[in-house]
Amino acid sequence: MAKILVCDDATFMRKSIALILKEGEHDVVGEAEDGDTAVAMYKKTKPDIVLLDITMPGKDGLQALKEILTSDPNAKVIMCSAMGNQENVVEAIRSGAKDFILKPPTPQKLLEVVEKYV
Repeated sequence: MAKILVCDDATFMRKSIALILKEGEHDVVGEAEDGDTAVAMYKKTKPDIVLLDITMPGKDGLQALKEILTSDPNAKVIMCSAMGNQENVVEAIRSGAKDFILKPPTPQKLLEVVEKYV
């Protein structure tokens, strides 16, 4: 069981992902709707894994990723985005993301990727 922080600006997507994770017997330690909240919650909850959307208001997921990794170089961040354009995927991985999931993920795909980093 992993402690996971779910970050997405869409409430529906956060709730859907959180439900899949809970059904997979993981502990959702927080939900953030923007990059600033994601960074603050990461520092507060110290999750095992962060699921981070790229496109969010204010600080986007790529900026939040870099900030989280600056505060904790061992952070395991998995980017989640409906925008599967190659540029964002490459930048996220280059910036230190462990993996990339296209939204909406199937329960099987989401749990498979999370298990890989637990």
